[in-house]
Order: sequence, then structure tokens, then C-alpha cells
Amino acid sequence: MSDGRIAVVTGAGSGIGRAVALELLGAGWSVALTGRRTERLEETAALASGGTREGTPGSDCLVVRADVAQPDDVAALFAAVRERFGRLDLLFNNAGTFGPGGVAVEDLEYEAWRHVVDTNLNGAFLCAQAAYRQMKEQDPQGGRIINNGSVSAHTPRPNSAPYTATKHALTGLTKALALDGRPYRIAVSQIDIGNAATDMTARMRTGALQANGEMAPEPVMDVADVARTVRHMAELPLEANVQFATVLATAMPYVGRG
Repeated sequence: MSDGRIAVVTGAGSGIGRAVALELLGAGWSVALTGRRTERLEETAALASGGTREGTPGSDCLVVRADVAQPDDVAALFAAVRERFGRLDLLFNNAGTFGPGGVAVEDLEYEAWRHVVDTNLNGAFLCAQAAYRQMKEQDPQGGRIINNGSVSAHTPRPNSAPYTATKHALTGLTKALALDGRPYRIAVSQIDIGNAATDMTARMRTGALQANGEMAPEPVMDVADVARTVRHMAELPLEANVQFATVLATAMPYVGRG
């Protein structure tokens, strides 16, 4: 059992999830890393212990392979966290997928739609539900859930119906959980991210489809800047909450006409 701050980071094997996990570990948090690929999670753990970013003394790392869209996997994940650490202070609900890119809505296969919904929305709900139960029951009571939204929770890209729909739905889930968590000191918030430099956004730098039908490269930002924002939100006292935060590449085509 740990006496420090305990976090679960989903999708921790790459991109934003990895950056946030390393940021938390570097600040002394103990972190359960979870995702679908054990080898990528172990790479994150290795970076924390002896790579480019070392965890501070007292931090601890737990690797748990889980598919957030599977209820049994989620139950096993949070059981492992309880057994190892004894409590939970933060869930960073990060796991997600864009789904098939560039597919017109009339050509979108139902299974592709379902996969995005299962991962981005159902997975976020299952993890939030499990975290909520743990935070409500533990002593001292309470904790924080931060959902990874997207600027697509506000404005879509072309041919992105599944991703956009799930991110809009995640905003509603965030608001409902924030309201329901008040009596139990459970703070729930959402970070909406635009063009963090990760493998998932590599295509932005070479050319992304714009609303006018043209392809154009877009600016990106360092994913470490996102991670620092998440840590700031996570380390607030439970009496304070950043309900919604938007962090984006300053010059990306989002505000106004781009």
C-alpha cells in the first residue's frame, strides 16, 4: 500500500498517455499504466525508471494490460490498483482512437463506428464508473477524474463522425459525473487537446484535410505541455476544479477562420 498520490492512466503506452504518466511519475506520483499492448506499457515504465524521465523516490509504477472497452478487463485493472496501492486519487481517462481516417459517412462500416464508440465513450464510462466506486468507498473519501476530450468536442474535422460524436458525448459525461460526484469529493474535469505532437497526429505536419477540401500542414505543440497542464489540474485541492481546459497549438486552424 502506498502513502503517496495514486493515479491510473489509460492509453499509457504512447502519446499523451505516456507523456502524462511520465510527468506524474516525475512529480512523485505512483501510477498504474494501462493499455492494450503490454510491450508499449513496459517501454513507458522503462522510461520512468531509467530513461529520459526518472520517477522521484517514492513513486511506483504498475503495468496492467487492459482493453477499456471490456468490462472484465476494467474490473481487473481497478482490483489490481486496490491491491497494490490501497486507494486511488486520479484517473486520467485517456484511451481513445480516431477510427478510420478519411472515410465518408455514407461509406463508414458499422463495425468501425462501434469500435470508436466502444473505446472512446464506453471505455471512458467503464473506467470512470470503477474509479468513482473506489473514490466513494475509500477513506479519506474522494479523488479526481480527468477525461481526455479533444477540440473535436467543440468542432469537427471532415469525415470524423464517430470520433466527433464520442468526444461531444464525453463532454456530457464529464458534466454529469462532476455533478454526481459533488457529495463524495469527487472532482471531474475534461481537457480538450488540439494537435499535440504524437504518433497519432504525425499526419498533421505533412497535410490534413481542411473544411474547404484542401490538404494543408498544421502546426503542432510539444506533448509535454499537455502533460504539465494535466498535472496542474490533478494537483489542485479537491475543493478546486478546472472544469474544462483547452490546450492547443497556438496557430492551428481552430479559432475563427484559422
